[in-house]
Amino acid sequence: MNLRMTGRHLKITPALREYVETRFARLDRYGLDLGSLQVVMGVEKLNHTAEVIGLVNGKTLQAKTSTREMYATIDDLVDRVDAQLRKQKGRSVNHKPSKSRKLKKPESED
Repeated sequence: MNLRMTGRHLKITPALREYVETRFARLDRYGLDLGSLQVVMGVEKLNHTAEVIGLVNGKTLQAKTSTREMYATIDDLVDRVDAQLRKQKGRSVNHKPSKSRKLKKPESED
């Protein structure tokens, strides 16, 4: 997974960059093809916003959240992306039983 981070009216410090990378690293556990994710963080008045946009298995992934603290915003954003990936993984898994059991024809008693 490749993370690209952008700051709007915000300087992305090494500590913030490391925090985002560690939080998004847990998304690899689903085994989906996570390409590059664009994380946009910004500050507007008292609200800290974060948004993520990317492709997962050819489908667009997008989440946006806002709180009063950047680290809490990132936590909330990762939780939203986690929920979307969990739903995507559930769609890709076949929940139907396999057709390995074939119906046997009753043997004739001749």
